[in-house]
Amino acid sequence: MLYPPEITEPCRQDLTQAGIVELRTPQDVDLVLKDQKGTALVVVNSVCGCAAGMARPGVKLALQHDKRPDKLTSVFAGVDSAATEQARKYIIGYAPSSPSIALFKDGNPVFVMERWQIEGRSPQEIAFQLVEAFDEFC
Repeated sequence: MLYPPEITEPCRQDLTQAGIVELRTPQDVDLVLKDQKGTALVVVNSVCGCAAGMARPGVKLALQHDKRPDKLTSVFAGVDSAATEQARKYIIGYAPSSPSIALFKDGNPVFVMERWQIEGRSPQEIAFQLVEAFDEFC
């Protein structure tokens, strides 16, 4: 682990308190995404400022919407490295990025927001784009 718990724990709790389930091992990731039916959100969490100020708040705002993915999950880049690496294997066609947000439908990524699409945007802008994806795919 690259970061001490006193730094990472608040980052984890920011999402778990919103009902997002952490995937801490590659097996956890496979249980959610392998042969997956329905929709699943995977947030690639990070300790960086754009995760704290933009990505996590944007996800939490989007989860207030009526239409939501069936499963709400996260992996933690730089902390749970094996789980993060496994999740990235499912995010086909995209370079590793943290933070990032991926929506899966029936096991396929149908919407991905990479770090460059998160940086410099407000939580409201991120939530708006996520809600559009939820409306289309969930």
